[in-house]
Amino acid sequence: MQRSFTDQLNRTINISYPPKRIISLVPSQTELLFNLGLDAELIGITKFCVHPEAKFKEKTKIGGTKKLNLDLIRSLKPDLIIGNKEENEQLQIEALMGEFPVWMSDIYDLEDAKQTISQIGALVDREPEAAYLNHLINAGFNDLQTLALQNNLNKSVAYLIWKSPYMFAGRNTFINHLLAVNGLNNVVKENRYPEMSLEDLRLLKPELVFLSSEPYPFKEKHLEEIRAVLPEAKVLLVDGEMFSWYGSRLVKAVQYFFQFQKELY
Repeated sequence: MQRSFTDQLNRTINISYPPKRIISLVPSQTELLFNLGLDAELIGITKFCVHPEAKFKEKTKIGGTKKLNLDLIRSLKPDLIIGNKEENEQLQIEALMGEFPVWMSDIYDLEDAKQTISQIGALVDREPEAAYLNHLINAGFNDLQTLALQNNLNKSVAYLIWKSPYMFAGRNTFINHLLAVNGLNNVVKENRYPEMSLEDLRLLKPELVFLSSEPYPFKEKHLEEIRAVLPEAKVLLVDGEMFSWYGSRLVKAVQYFFQFQKELY
């Protein structure tokens, strides 16, 4: 049966429904598809789609999110490809769009993330499972916001995603939205992921500085470098998956943020 769906770039695709040969180009959406029960249908994933670990080992890897192996994808003959505007490269996606049904997400906040879960659930015939995930996410993040307000958690923060050069999560990003949900105010006012020196960051006087575990794998050894320039700030390593993955990982993120907030009171 053929069905039409509209993605978050407002493009309409036609697929054989329900799809039986799915390729996912984004780690958080791959994890969502597994959690929706699409083990058999998911035939190709990226090398960064590491969760769940056991299922990652079993699946064909079709390259990285920004360096897809287009020939391998073609050989798998997918009847649906699921990608994301920010995480995948436009030229590669456009090439795939000319040959296969490609559904794209475009996510900036929790509402976008929940809408993506609902829409992917409909796309792959897993609407009840998707609705339950959204119920858990909605309830959990409502409680998190309440907790932040009750504890007057209103601190300024800078969130580093890269080194050499230093890059930060700015406005108009999913990370920025999750910071705000947890009562944290981003000192970086530029959009997206601007570069900035540590000296420039010092002038912004953040109370907190978060070093993310991804995409750059910040470690303990990097803490002292930041602390030397910003001795007044509390510098912490944080789990980047909890701040930037927007699929079913958000259910686990709720528990992470409950504990995280307690450490910031």
